[in-house]
Amino acid sequence: MTRGLHLDAYLLAFDTRTQSLQDRTRAGFLLRAATLAELAHRGAAVEDGAGRVRATSAGPTGDQVLDTVLVELGGKSRTWASWIRRDRDDTLEAVEERLAALGVMTMADRAPHGPVAPHRTVTLDEPREALDLQTRIAELVLGGAPAAEVPFADAVLAALAAHGHLRLVLSRQDRKAHAAQVTALTGRLAERAPGLARTVTGLNRTMVAAQGGMGGG
Repeated sequence: MTRGLHLDAYLLAFDTRTQSLQDRTRAGFLLRAATLAELAHRGAAVEDGAGRVRATSAGPTGDQVLDTVLVELGGKSRTWASWIRRDRDDTLEAVEERLAALGVMTMADRAPHGPVAPHRTVTLDEPREALDLQTRIAELVLGGAPAAEVPFADAVLAALAAHGHLRLVLSRQDRKAHAAQVTALTGRLAERAPGLARTVTGLNRTMVAAQGGMGGG
């Protein structure tokens, strides 16, 4: 079942063994990138010749997560990388709330102990959905499917899994051995938003820089 690129990106990053995200901070970046990719695909977000991004007059999408980011894009002009870094925690929580509303998962905030903030816990009602998605996206890279025949959303998810170093989907060895296929799938995003595709290619570096040098392998 396809709920939308930005919502499926959450399932792609979800570890069903631990019933938690592989890396919550990393997931925030991935979801922002996925949301921007979906807006670009819908023609609601475009980049100018200077590499900055703006909203178009396409109007609301009807999706609360997408529309919230679209309002942001209607303000100050920024680069793709800046938009990926910006408000990523808010987008992550909004995606969780949307998935909970759709009945995909159950969500609760555990009471804090002392000054510590509440810890959000989530449970996927059907873990097989996440596992099947992760397997399908991995196969697009490992199996070498012609990139031109891959649906846009799946190609973007594969690019995010590879460049975002989602170990649940692709190992470091997988990424290296199938680098040409990763490049081809990323090219599908470049057809719609070349600047965003370049930013996604350097996504792990962006995450490392934003986290003060802490990054995944």
